[in-house]
Amino acid sequence: MPVFLRVLPYVRRYPLLAFATLFCAVAGTLMVIVFPAVTQRIVDEVIGQHRPERLFPLIAIGLAAFAAQNGLNSLRIVFNNHFEQRVIFDLRSELYAHIQKLPLHWFDNRSTGDIMTRLIEDVTNLERVLIDGIEQGTVAILQILVVSGLMLAYSPWLTAAALAPIPFLAAGALIYTLTARARYRKQRKAVSALNSILHDNIAGIRQIKTYTSEEREHARFDESSDKVRIATLTVMKSWALYQPGMEFLSSLGLLIVAGVGTTQVLGGQLEIGALVAFFVLTRYLYEPVGRLHQLNQIFQSGRAAGERVFEIMDSASEVDEGADHPCKPVCGNVAYRDVSFSYDPKLPVLHEVSLEARAGEMVALVGPTGAGKSTIVNLLVRFYEFTGGEITIDGTPLREIPKHHLRENIAVVTQESFLFNGTTAENLRIGKPAATEEEMWQALRAANAEDFVRRLPKGLHSQLGERGVKLSVGEKQRLSIARALLKNPPILILDEATASVDTATERLIQEALDHLMENRTSFVIAHRLSTVRHANQILVLERGRITERGRH
Repeated sequence: MPVFLRVLPYVRRYPLLAFATLFCAVAGTLMVIVFPAVTQRIVDEVIGQHRPERLFPLIAIGLAAFAAQNGLNSLRIVFNNHFEQRVIFDLRSELYAHIQKLPLHWFDNRSTGDIMTRLIEDVTNLERVLIDGIEQGTVAILQILVVSGLMLAYSPWLTAAALAPIPFLAAGALIYTLTARARYRKQRKAVSALNSILHDNIAGIRQIKTYTSEEREHARFDESSDKVRIATLTVMKSWALYQPGMEFLSSLGLLIVAGVGTTQVLGGQLEIGALVAFFVLTRYLYEPVGRLHQLNQIFQSGRAAGERVFEIMDSASEVDEGADHPCKPVCGNVAYRDVSFSYDPKLPVLHEVSLEARAGEMVALVGPTGAGKSTIVNLLVRFYEFTGGEITIDGTPLREIPKHHLRENIAVVTQESFLFNGTTAENLRIGKPAATEEEMWQALRAANAEDFVRRLPKGLHSQLGERGVKLSVGEKQRLSIARALLKNPPILILDEATASVDTATERLIQEALDHLMENRTSFVIAHRLSTVRHANQILVLERGRITERGRH
């Protein structure tokens, strides 16, 4: 229940829609009192007293009641769906906003497919149980109360007979509820794992084809899919016992009413029309009880989904101690003083690293894989927080600079250039959202990317495909450089930006990088000497320590 209470603030944002939905549902439910009364009068007056002239007016009343009931139901569906979609939008939007604020190390331990499942499927399941549960649950309980009141008016003894199975129905619902939580949790986890594998396989389809691992990946997918099948069947087997069992108990109630009611009619204690009306009322009594059982299944699924949604919402956001500090223009003087860092306290990555880069200087970081080169620059962007020492920019401690302002003044070009599934212009404008086409062409020219972009079918407005699949590695890299040029930051990080290209392409990229590094403080991670030949300072790292420093 605490999970659903946390969603109520989203529901309270739309009181008019909530009221309209409940009003239509309640008003439509009250129409159930008409048909049993009409049925009784048809049996007692039209048939019993042989008054055929009363038939059509009674039928017209019944027709009007059914029309009103279904018209209100139609409006209820419209209001409910508007209500539902607005709550889904709000909850999903806030969940996505929170995900954007989570620290990078949070993503290191989670698959993209799992996050997508929580954001898309689990939010929908959580919201559905709340809104449908409030609406249908309220209507079902109201119908039970109204019908029970009418039944008491007809016959207290018959009412007691009709209500006899209720304790057993309640006991069955309680047993199902207490045992369902683990089953639904397992099902949601299995679906999440399947989505993770599917996402990875679609993203890595080139690698799968390159290594002819289609059959292996198919087997891995089938294994995960089979777990979903088994988990779903476990849920449905329980439902297959629960739902028919509840229906059986409801049917027993009808038989009990038939036996007791017939005895009363034969004994002259009840008119036959009242017994027929009571049969109709009994069906109206058990119909919402069955609906409550259906809601119980939705409730259990929604609770499991809600736990997964709020697990993300409860994850701590990035800490930004500098958020309240004023933003000063950044010149680009960077200093590390005895900086240490570890992803795991037992496995330190950096040991008391000290370096200084004056504004406009180029600092090269070289060394074997795993020496800590990328970690040093990741700390500067505050993707991770250093555990010892101090980093300053223009003399200001890094943690006193608001993260948003810090990252606005740093551009990063990595070995694997990430391009979004959009147009060339959309990818470039990530660096400067308000950039004009002329500014984009200038950046492309400086990045040696103008020629191939002009050859694209629609130039700046050509779709690049997911991850820029329609471009070569070198072309994607030059677009990334153009994006950094548009951003025009005082600090630049190049993380092996030419490591994955051939010599000719490297020359083009290197020329673009020379333009990019002009008058900027640049940190260059590289293995090729050609990239660091003109560095003002070269730092050699081994096992998280600077072992040598100097010029080329």
